[in-house]
Amino acid sequence: MTVHSDSSLNRISALFIRYFYLLRSSWPRIIEIAYWPTMQMVVWGFVSKHFAPSSPELTAGGLLISVVLIWDTLFRSHISYTLAFLEEMWSRNLGNLFVAPLRPWELILSLSSISMIRTLIGMVPAALLAIPFFGVSVFDMGMPLAFFFFNLVLTGWAISQFVTAILIRYGLGAESLSWVLPFLIAPFSCIYYPLSTLPEWMRRIAEFLPTTYVFEGMRALLLDGVWRKDLLLQAFGLNLVYLTIGVVTFLFSFRIARKHGLLLQSGE
Repeated sequence: MTVHSDSSLNRISALFIRYFYLLRSSWPRIIEIAYWPTMQMVVWGFVSKHFAPSSPELTAGGLLISVVLIWDTLFRSHISYTLAFLEEMWSRNLGNLFVAPLRPWELILSLSSISMIRTLIGMVPAALLAIPFFGVSVFDMGMPLAFFFFNLVLTGWAISQFVTAILIRYGLGAESLSWVLPFLIAPFSCIYYPLSTLPEWMRRIAEFLPTTYVFEGMRALLLDGVWRKDLLLQAFGLNLVYLTIGVVTFLFSFRIARKHGLLLQSGE
C-alpha cells in the first residue's frame, strides 16, 4: 500500500514540477497571470470611487473592490486549471501522458496544484496594490477571507471538471466553453447585489450555487460586521457535491475517450 502511495505521489509531483517549470521559464505567462486581476481591480476601484458619494451601500468598507477581487479568484482558479489541460491537448500530449502509469485522478491533483499557484500569483499582487491605490485591504477580513477564497477556488475547480470532461470527449471544438461557463453563473451569484434583488425564479437557481452564499457572507461581514459561518458551510457543502459530480463526469468521459482512442486525437 505504501509503495503504491509513494508511486502516486511521485507521479503527481513530477507532473506538478513539469507545469511549474513551464510557468517559471516563461515571464510573459507570469505577467499575464498577474495583469488581468490587477486591471480588474484598477477599473472597478475607480468605478467604486465614482459611485461612493451617491451609493455608499455599494462601496462601504471597500465592498465593490473586495467582491471583484474575490470573484476573480473563481475565474483564475478555473482558467488556470483548464489552460494547463488545454496545453496538453494543443501539444497532443495526452496520449503520451497516459502511456505512462498515470491515473486520471493523479492528473486532476497535479492540475489543481498548479492552478492554486497560478491563482495566488494572479490575486496576491492585485490585492496588495488595492491598498495604496484605493486604501482597501481584503486582508482586513482576517480568517474569513481564507474561507471565501478557498470556497471560490473549489467552485472554479468544479467547473473545470465539467469543462475538461467535455474537452476530452469532444475535442478542441469545445474550447470556448473554458471562457463561457464561469460567467454563466455570474448573474445568479449575487456578486454585486444581495439575493433579494433577484426575481423569484432566479433566486431559486441562486440558492443552489455556492457562490451565492460566499458573496452573501462577504456582504454580511463587510457591511454588518457579522461572520455568517452558516453561509460558508452551505457553500462548502455545495462545492463538495459539485466537485464530486465533476470528477465523476471527468472520469466517465476519460473512460469513453480511452475506449475510442480519442486521447491520441486530442489535438485535432
